[in-house]
Amino acid sequence: MNPYTMARVTDGPLIVQSDKTLLLEVDHPDAAAARGAIAPFAELERAPEHVHTYRVTPLALWNARAAGHDAEQVVDALVSFSRYAVPQPLLMDIVDTMGRFGRLQLVKSPVHGLTLVSFDRAVLEEILRNKKVAPMLGARIDDDTVVVHPSERGRLKQVLLKVGWPAEDLAGYVDGEAHPIELEQDEWHLRDYQEMAADSFWAGGSGVVVLPCGAGKTMVGAAAMAKAQATTLILVTNTVAGRQWKRELIARTSLTEEEIGEYSGERKEIRPVTIATYQVMTRKSKGEYKNLDLFDSRDWGLIVYDEVHLLPAPVFRMTADLQSRRRLGLTATLVREDGREGDVFSLIGPKRYDAPWKDIEAQGWIAPADCVEVRVTLTDEERLQYAVAENEEKYKLCSTAHTKVNVVKSILAKHAGSPTLVIGAYIDQLEELGRELDAPVIQGSTKNKEREALFDRFRSGELQTLVVSKVANFSIDLPEASVAVQVSGTFGSRQEEAQRLGRLLRPKKDGGQAHFYSVVSRDTLDADYAAHRQRFLAEQGYAYRITDADDLLGPAIGEESVD
Repeated sequence: MNPYTMARVTDGPLIVQSDKTLLLEVDHPDAAAARGAIAPFAELERAPEHVHTYRVTPLALWNARAAGHDAEQVVDALVSFSRYAVPQPLLMDIVDTMGRFGRLQLVKSPVHGLTLVSFDRAVLEEILRNKKVAPMLGARIDDDTVVVHPSERGRLKQVLLKVGWPAEDLAGYVDGEAHPIELEQDEWHLRDYQEMAADSFWAGGSGVVVLPCGAGKTMVGAAAMAKAQATTLILVTNTVAGRQWKRELIARTSLTEEEIGEYSGERKEIRPVTIATYQVMTRKSKGEYKNLDLFDSRDWGLIVYDEVHLLPAPVFRMTADLQSRRRLGLTATLVREDGREGDVFSLIGPKRYDAPWKDIEAQGWIAPADCVEVRVTLTDEERLQYAVAENEEKYKLCSTAHTKVNVVKSILAKHAGSPTLVIGAYIDQLEELGRELDAPVIQGSTKNKEREALFDRFRSGELQTLVVSKVANFSIDLPEASVAVQVSGTFGSRQEEAQRLGRLLRPKKDGGQAHFYSVVSRDTLDADYAAHRQRFLAEQGYAYRITDADDLLGPAIGEESVD
């Protein structure tokens, strides 16, 4: 059947629109099957209660091609589940877009080494004349093949993606230095989705696994290491996160403490498994990133990028030189505020596995969460200060308004006895809250030893409240935390909102839900940025309830609902 003319009409759960959005009716009996069919090639944009919105983008379609899906499967999924006739131009565009992937292939030649092979001579002629592509290429072997400088493998993929001709990388990977690593599952077992994620990654050899915070991404990394059986470099956001990785690997695998090294501001250990921080990797000395030599210090068989959505630009550049190594990116969200999702695709690899947050919650592996935005009215004096402030000062003024302090106290009183994190972006505000709440403050200047001691006291129940800066946004395992109060954020960062909620999503011993509060100054930039930050979680199906600060302790929170 000609895919361009398919126009079957059913009572399906999907509405396919000509602007490349897909509307999925959640309550339809075939909704789960439809979601599974479109997940490989459509990105979830919004997930309120009844209708979820997906979008078909070139990057999503190329992700699907890289994962082994073809245009016929995509077209069939849309036609099979669509309630109305699928727009014919959209089907044509899908077929054409997916057809662009793989017309260029990177392959290893036994004679010439790394080569770019074309299955469409006109495409090769086009890219040979591209000023950014040409310097990465060597001699032309024949009409359809050209030599590629090995060091340009990653950068070439980046540029080809940007010009709309993504190359299929079939050049393979080196095994790296062998090192035995086994999972020790006597008292625990990989969850089904963790096993599927590790298998999907390994089948492709390189790529990204997207799982909610608290869903056990570290275990996926450990499973990948056990498959590689090789020396592994793990890159993490901070030293505390690195030490959590080390504890987990010692507890869950055959690795011993002596086999795992820490490469941070405090230690410079290079061992068969080495855990390094992005911060130390990108530290400059006399204008040079000298610690990037760590990438070349061993014959690594696997490189794991924790929180890959945060990958700094210098590591992006270095990763372009590591295309012969297997690379695993782990993240809760591929959202990058700088729009470099395409670079993650070309340099780390395509998305190999993605599990919706609500699906993992429904299975009981992460805690349900109640999200509340508490709107605060500034005092007349605070409003006047805000009104006359310079533009660059306005956001800090409304975010750090003293009026928020009593609201935070009310929230803590409402959840007395619950382990609570108070999270913000401005140190002066956090120190004020620390004094008012009689709670310790963890910020960037807090020594790692002190951080770990405070986190341990919080885990043990000795401390009920911690005030934390953005250093606690990522990779900090605090399963006991059940309440978080956000008082300020990094402007409108969606990924930050997701990570902060993620601090609460470890399943609770009593099976209870988590409570995530965002305290926002109404009629200011604070409210505007809060709405943008919430977008990612709304896409994942979390609805924010809104309440006025004065009504916080009333019988029913929330006059409005934000989806």
